[in-house]
Amino acid sequence: MKDDAIYLDHILECLDWISRYVEPGEDAFFLDRKTQSAVLRELQTLAESTQRLSEAVKKGHPEVPWQDIAGFRNVLVHDYLGIRLDRVWDIISKDLPPLRDSIQAIRRETDTLKK
Repeated sequence: MKDDAIYLDHILECLDWISRYVEPGEDAFFLDRKTQSAVLRELQTLAESTQRLSEAVKKGHPEVPWQDIAGFRNVLVHDYLGIRLDRVWDIISKDLPPLRDSIQAIRRETDTLKK
């Protein structure tokens, strides 16, 4: 049986790294290819970890756009030439903060269920 806590922790770790990478701000993100590459890799890894979560977790949290995350992962992996950095920045600034909140809440839930 999969341990959802492991994947949830990994998602949170990816979110932490992305936050660190983009801390210098939007202009720095658009000027630094290394930062862009690092962020894209963390987003890919994060999305892969969401796909490994149990169906129970995903069905229990319809507020998280699981399908959108999976679709974005496919773009990152298969349509990498079509990636728009302005869209990536929108995801970083608008979508990741609520995702972090949701994942943290789900993670707390998994701890409560284990007790």
